[in-house]
Amino acid sequence: MKNSKARLNKEFKEICDDMEKQGDDWTVKAQLVDDDITHWKGVIKGPDGGSYDGGCFVVDINIPSGYPFEPPKMKYDTKVWHPNVSSQTGAICLDILKNEWSPALTIRTALISLQALLAAPEPDDPQDAQVANQLKNTPDLFYKTAKEWTQQHAQNPDQFLNAEPVIPQEVKDLMEMGFDKQKVVEALAANGNNKERALEKLLS
Repeated sequence: MKNSKARLNKEFKEICDDMEKQGDDWTVKAQLVDDDITHWKGVIKGPDGGSYDGGCFVVDINIPSGYPFEPPKMKYDTKVWHPNVSSQTGAICLDILKNEWSPALTIRTALISLQALLAAPEPDDPQDAQVANQLKNTPDLFYKTAKEWTQQHAQNPDQFLNAEPVIPQEVKDLMEMGFDKQKVVEALAANGNNKERALEKLLS
């Protein structure tokens, strides 16, 4: 897990650097949940010109201990009308999140692939059969519904993002002793969230 955390820290720094460079022209963004490098929230900008144009779609990203040899677990927090996304749970049907995953891929490339999937739905490999059938049989209604859902659900990503992170109790306790938050988080992470061992590290 140590190597995977080093890689994740590098990936997160790169995606933050990209966000800074791109400014308003960003494609995907990401932030950590509660300073946990294995739990991210990604944001995908809806592709230009289609039913998802103008939307910002939040994706919950949990990264397993086997990463990068195992794919990240991703699902949409934002409700989206799309044949390859469950309209109920946000589960995603995308080959690179399953058997086509490669350690050469990154969280950022996976998010960009999700944006590409928004632009090119695949109703023959559906996650949501109802949506897939609508796209096949009444495409005008599908695109209209997808646009309505984008306007209704994908305009306020902040509701899903960690704007005011909840600070875990262990972190609060150690911060109250006068330690810096970042050092506390790092000490806990290095010691399996054991508060006593983290305190020993902070005092050493």
